[in-house]
Amino acid sequence: MLMSLFLIAVVLFSVAYVVYGRFQNRVYELDAKAKTPAELYFDGMDYVPAHPEVLLGHHFASIAGAGPIVGPITAAALFGWLPAYLWCLVGSIFFGGVHDMGSIVASIRHKGYSIGEVVDRWIGHRGKTIFLCFSWLTLVLVIAVFLELSAQSFAADPAVAFSATLYIAMALVFGVLIYRMNVSLWVSSAVMVPIVIGAIFYASGTGWIRDFFTLDVNTWRLLLVGYIFAASILPVWLLLQPRDYLASYMLYFSVFIGTIGMLFGSRYEVTLPAFKGLTTANGQFIWPMLFVVVACGAISGFHSLVGSGTTAKQLRRETDARPIGYGGMLLEGLVAVIAIGTVMISGSIAKGGPTITYAEGLGQFAGLIGISPAIGTSMGLLALNSFLLTTLDTATRLARYQLQELTGMKLDRYTATIVGVALAMVLLFYKTGGKPAWALIWPVFGAANQLVAALALLAIGVWITKGLKKDAKFVMIPMVFMLVTTVAALFLLIKANLNNPLLSGMAVVLLVLAFMLVKEAWSALKSDDLTAAKPR
Repeated sequence: MLMSLFLIAVVLFSVAYVVYGRFQNRVYELDAKAKTPAELYFDGMDYVPAHPEVLLGHHFASIAGAGPIVGPITAAALFGWLPAYLWCLVGSIFFGGVHDMGSIVASIRHKGYSIGEVVDRWIGHRGKTIFLCFSWLTLVLVIAVFLELSAQSFAADPAVAFSATLYIAMALVFGVLIYRMNVSLWVSSAVMVPIVIGAIFYASGTGWIRDFFTLDVNTWRLLLVGYIFAASILPVWLLLQPRDYLASYMLYFSVFIGTIGMLFGSRYEVTLPAFKGLTTANGQFIWPMLFVVVACGAISGFHSLVGSGTTAKQLRRETDARPIGYGGMLLEGLVAVIAIGTVMISGSIAKGGPTITYAEGLGQFAGLIGISPAIGTSMGLLALNSFLLTTLDTATRLARYQLQELTGMKLDRYTATIVGVALAMVLLFYKTGGKPAWALIWPVFGAANQLVAALALLAIGVWITKGLKKDAKFVMIPMVFMLVTTVAALFLLIKANLNNPLLSGMAVVLLVLAFMLVKEAWSALKSDDLTAAKPR
């Protein structure tokens, strides 16, 4: 069963990459010889042309995180593995892949700016303000939550803290080797990757690491604030890009172990039902909840913020948008399929949540190639924790970009970073009813994230229609589905949380902003005013 599901996914994703990827290439008229923003606006800080393999590592690590693991496992446990599996396939090919590649291409055709700039050019300045407010607030919430999760994971396990610290140190060295000493990518990778992976085995049984890296959660919060501030303001080639690239090898290694397990794990019995019904035990309907819960395993608004925030500013050739944007999303869909495989053999979510379920499943898969299941489980957990940090530092830099664009680039990178991190800290430490503010509003993130995806697709679709003068149905159809789905999810969230004014109020604000942007977009599509010059 596992082998069949995995092979079907690999074949479909491969065919989609060739056929549907080429179709999108033709729509966007990608030109390998055209100069990208990374070349035109090179500044050594944000705009830096990157080798496609390095950029894929950065992009993949940034968009993945724990998303394609937690969401699909949760959805499979709620509704059965078949609906989650099918949505990961269909969503990755026709929704998430289109969204991610479109975000990158739209950005490089608009000076490497965010989707907000696309909205500004083709929908209107008021629409840009709405979108950037929406996405910036979402990013601030991500910073708060992942800062807390990272601090707790570091405080709970010194080995995790040591490995993450080593990643940061090695990233600085890697960046200098590649960009200042002109050492080849392969030589640098051959030296650095074994060090960061070997650190996992070394840290697990070393006493001095446990002594030195055992710190309380508040100390780790403060140290992490310093780290994400540096990750936001330092040149992208020095820290953020190489750290994400090195971290991506942990995810690649996880995919390798997962592939072995899916192909040769016939001895594992599938105990999770294929379909559990249209509703869950507590009355949640498969629509819209399945499509909100799966998130990164099929489509995620956060990807458009990454693609148009950091990735587009580093794209060396226009044609790299296909392997990095579309290919990166298909690879993430494969991670989601492996994650579903781990819950299929466990029968339910393990004590400790979806991340433990995934780690224990990888532990069993690792046993097939002679790795101790205990070590395999530890490697899975450490890989997941490293991606919490990846999401955290990328979100901080993205929030900085968004706020700078929102203020017309009047804020410097230091001030814009401080504002975003300060608000995140308020969400982290301000409590009401005995709970921190972030915990009260976090349930709205799933719907907010998917709403960002719908609005990004809307902006891309309007640009294709008005700017490129081409048929945008392949973007607009997914947009309509995601918009209707997330609006329905927000209405259900409001109805179920009327006793939580902070959460329900946030949901109402998101709905109002979304409707305002849709109205602006509809007016722009009906208008014949095309005064904005078509960007190359």
